[in-house]
Amino acid sequence: MSVEKTNSVANRQVVCDVLVEYAGQNRDLVVLTSDSRGSASLANFAEKLPDQLVEVGIAEQNIVSIAAGLAHSGKRPFVASPACFLSMRSIEQIKVDVAYSNTNVKLIGISGGVSYGALGMSHHSLQDIAVTRAIPNLQVLLPADRFETEKMFQALATSDEPAYIRIGRNPVEDCYDSSDYNFEIGKAVTLRNGNDITIVATGETVRIALDASDQLREAGIEARVLNYHTIKPFDSETLLQAASETGKIISIEEHSIYGGLGGAVAEVLSEKTGVSHKIMGMPDEPAITGNAREIFDHYGLNSQGVRKFALEMVKEHVR
Repeated sequence: MSVEKTNSVANRQVVCDVLVEYAGQNRDLVVLTSDSRGSASLANFAEKLPDQLVEVGIAEQNIVSIAAGLAHSGKRPFVASPACFLSMRSIEQIKVDVAYSNTNVKLIGISGGVSYGALGMSHHSLQDIAVTRAIPNLQVLLPADRFETEKMFQALATSDEPAYIRIGRNPVEDCYDSSDYNFEIGKAVTLRNGNDITIVATGETVRIALDASDQLREAGIEARVLNYHTIKPFDSETLLQAASETGKIISIEEHSIYGGLGGAVAEVLSEKTGVSHKIMGMPDEPAITGNAREIFDHYGLNSQGVRKFALEMVKEHVR
C-alpha cells in the first residue's frame, strides 16, 4: 500500500468532526470538557451544538463522575480532557464510576504521550495505558492517524462499552491512504507483510514502524508491521501468528517500557518459547523536556532505532 505521508489535520480535529456529525443525529450524544475545548479542537462542536456541550472546568474527578451520571440517565457522553490529568487525577472515578458500573462513557485523553513535551513530567502521560488497561470493563484504544481516528470514533459513537482513547496533539503523517477500509475494535491490522521480523506498534508510533519497515526492505529484510490500535481487548491471535511465522518481535510505543503495549505483547508471548521480543519505549525515568520529536529522537524511538534493533535481532537469529 502506497501512502502519501504528508498531513496537516490533527487527530483531535477529526474527533470533533465525527462527534459533530453523530451528535447532530442523536441529541443524547454529549461532550464534556475540563476547560479544554480549545486543546480538544471542539470549537466547531460548541458553535453548532452548544446545548450538547458541558463545560466542567478544571475538575477532572468531577467530569468523570458527571459523565457517568449522564450515561446512567440515557446520554452517550464523551469526555475530552488532557490525558496526563484524566488518566491519573481521576483514576478512582474511572475505576468505580465508569468501569465498575460498566457505564457507557468514552474518555478521550487529549495531548497524550509527550505531546506537552516542553512542560515536563507533570504534563507527560507515559503511564496511562498501563493503569487503564489494568481496569476491568474498560477498552483502551490509540488511533494511528486521521483516517483511523475517523473510523475509530465512528465505531465508538455507536458502541455501548466504556473506553479510554488516547490521542496526540499534533498532526500525524498518514498510515492509511483513506478511510475506505474495515475497522474493528479489538482487531489488529497488518499494514505490511513480511516473514523476517514483526514490528508491533500503536498510536503515533505506527508511522515509525512503517518507515522502519521500508528501510529494512532496502537492507533485504521483510518486516511485518502490526497496528494495535486496540490495546484492550488485545488481539492475541494475530500476534501469536506473527510470532510463529517470524520468530522475532519488536514492540514500539510512546509510553513507559512497563505495562503498555510491550507489556501486553510480553504477556501473550510468555508461554511461547523461542520468540525474541524487544520492547522499545520510554525508559523508567522522568522523560527529558523538549518537543515530541526531540524526545523521541533522544530515546531512539524513531525508524533508525527500530531498524538498528531489527538488524541486530535478525543477525543474532542466523548465527
